[in-house]
Amino acid sequence: MNNNGNGSDSSSKNRISAVERAFKIINVLRNEGPHTATDLSDHLDIPKSTAYIYLRTLQDLGYVINEDGTYRLSLRFLEVGGNIRREMDIYNVARGEIDELSHKTGEIGTIGYEENGQRVLLYISEPHDAVADNATTGEFTEMHWTAVGKALLSQRSDDEIRAIVEESGLPKGTEQTITEIEELLQEIDTIRSQGYSLEDEERTSGVRALSIPIESGEQLKNIAISVAGPKHRFSDDRIQDELLPELRNTANVIELQYKHY
Repeated sequence: MNNNGNGSDSSSKNRISAVERAFKIINVLRNEGPHTATDLSDHLDIPKSTAYIYLRTLQDLGYVINEDGTYRLSLRFLEVGGNIRREMDIYNVARGEIDELSHKTGEIGTIGYEENGQRVLLYISEPHDAVADNATTGEFTEMHWTAVGKALLSQRSDDEIRAIVEESGLPKGTEQTITEIEELLQEIDTIRSQGYSLEDEERTSGVRALSIPIESGEQLKNIAISVAGPKHRFSDDRIQDELLPELRNTANVIELQYKHY
């Protein structure tokens, strides 16, 4: 079977190699920034002429911008993601409540979603005096790195969690990240019992986050909300006395509004 990127089917994986290569190029530009055709040729070990053809095709479709021979992704991806998000009822219901939560606590508020075994941030609300943790809207990360991800995992069975880990592994984000499946399952069991998850420098040093899942039937098993901020502002006392009650109240309002949306 020809596997030279000309659009033929890859029989062993039942995938179209040209599509796969196009997205490899997109991912290089996403992760590493602008590249020339020569850069991509070296990076992906393909002929420069092939890299140029792919880049020119993506440019003609509006998804890549050519700036004096250096190519970057266009804002067309922002439009695509924005349209997808706008069609999600939970986003339309919850974003105002997350803004209010962020305003009340003075911390970053987020809506998180599980997709393909990873945590993706649907929405981030940052008050002007909040300390950013460098997360961005649309960011995908490993589930076990974050409070949102662990809250989402708590909605899954242990067998489902094992399947996710088998597919994605348990890579380390920081020295605090859980990297053993049994330890993760033990923490998830605790989260199920207490109803919330805590992230303690497991994704980013110096950052803590608190999250709870949104529970309103099968449709919302992939949604969780959180507050995040610098560790020194997330003391155990403040979590229990202020942040957790505010988070629970916000979740209750979202669940109620969603039922009547």
